[in-house]
Amino acid sequence: MNRYRPYSGVTPAVKAILVINIAMFVLTYLFDRYAGKELSDSLGLHLPPSEQWRPWQYLTHMFMHGNIPHIFFNMFAVFMFGRVLESVWGTRRFLFYYFATGLGAALIQSAVGMVQYHSLMEQFTAIQQAPEPGLVAEFVRKNIAYPQEWVWNFIDSWTNHPEAPEYMVRGRQIAGQVVEAFVNTSTIGASGAVFGILLAFGMLFPNTELFLMFIPIPIKAKYFVIGYGVIELFLGLQNSVTDNVAHFAHLGGMLFGYLLIRLWGKNRRQFY
Repeated sequence: MNRYRPYSGVTPAVKAILVINIAMFVLTYLFDRYAGKELSDSLGLHLPPSEQWRPWQYLTHMFMHGNIPHIFFNMFAVFMFGRVLESVWGTRRFLFYYFATGLGAALIQSAVGMVQYHSLMEQFTAIQQAPEPGLVAEFVRKNIAYPQEWVWNFIDSWTNHPEAPEYMVRGRQIAGQVVEAFVNTSTIGASGAVFGILLAFGMLFPNTELFLMFIPIPIKAKYFVIGYGVIELFLGLQNSVTDNVAHFAHLGGMLFGYLLIRLWGKNRRQFY
């Protein structure tokens, strides 16, 4: 994937990260299939307004993944770039950096999520005070990626009976279900820490040429990282309801990584 290959082995921290993540992925599958319990409910990161929010989720969400491509690409990045950083920094500093960027990503994602939540509650309050089919339809359209057909059938029927009390009650209930779905959606994955690793590699080895399967020519690490960051910012600001990627968590990992490296001084070797 790139020309910088002085460390062919798997370093200790990277090995531990790979093993724990793969073990948690298998455990999650077994729990979901045989115990009927979704571990992401207790270990994935929820927003504070959710009844499922727990403090430890800021750490445990980093070891949860939704599917095979999700865990494969995250762990592949940890393997390719993490072992180089660990070889340069040492295991202690690398682990500190990995968890600091992962926690930083979770904090940024939560902060953005709370801003979105307050905006959502303003719309919800307006519906509770004066429910009407147009408001509920727009609320659903903005916040639910793929609403069930019965929702639109209900709103169409409500449009023909706009003053009917039973429709107003049901409209308020639907709005409440949208809010509940939002706050109970969990964020999972090591992507925040992975983006921190990419940022660190780009800063420490800016001119290293990377060969990526979706880019036909070699690209220097610094340009790859900058380009990736710009794309994540653009997608995050789009805030598409059909996009289930935590773009601001990725940016949070990069931001905290940048601050840490600047604090340490990228050419220094001692850990402090």
